[in-house]
This record gives sequence, C-alpha cells and structure tokens, in this order.
Amino acid sequence: MTSKSFAVYVPDVELEADPLDPGQIVEGAPEVSGKVLWESEDGKQIRGIWQITPGVVTDTEADELFVVVSGRATIAVEDGPTFDVGPGDACVLREGDRTVWTVHETLRKAYHITLG
Repeated sequence: MTSKSFAVYVPDVELEADPLDPGQIVEGAPEVSGKVLWESEDGKQIRGIWQITPGVVTDTEADELFVVVSGRATIAVEDGPTFDVGPGDACVLREGDRTVWTVHETLRKAYHITLG
C-alpha cells in the first residue's frame, strides 16, 4: 500500500492467496487471490486487484465498483439482475447483495470498495 500517486500494470501485479470459505463454494475448486493497493486510514475505502479461477461461488457483496481486466463470469444477484462480465466491463454491486458467481475463465478485476 502507498499514500503516494502510482500506476501499476494490472495483469502483472503479483497477487497473494486469499482462501475462500469452503461454504461459499458451490461447484469446482475455485481459488481466490488479491492485492490491496491502497486503503484509507479509517479502513472504509479499499482499492485493489482481485482474481478468481473457474468455478461457482456465493458471496455477500460490499459497496463496490470494479472493472474486469481479464476473464469472464456470470454474476447473478439474488432477486435482481444477472450480468455477464468480461474484459473492459465495469460493474457496480450494492452492499448486502447476495450473489452467485459462475466463473467461466479466470477473472481478474481492479476494484474500489466502500465499507459502511
């Protein structure tokens, strides 16, 4: 993390393993990794890079904006829309959204999360 202005080439950033709760895995053996690039002093704003390998997982979302850099997934929001996302797509998820992610190709995204 840094407090200075910076730029990174998202596809080359080395990520750290961030194991899923086994209860989130619906199908396959998806693996998650990520890297926090910046976090506000109060911990309520987080910017980083996140990646997941193919499989199906459930999640409860934070208030997030992300842009897909590589890979493809279908994100189904409970009682809401379903999105097919791929490289170049921006997506906004609301805090508390319950989702099912079907990851077709390893997906890497750059994100900004705002915590309540």
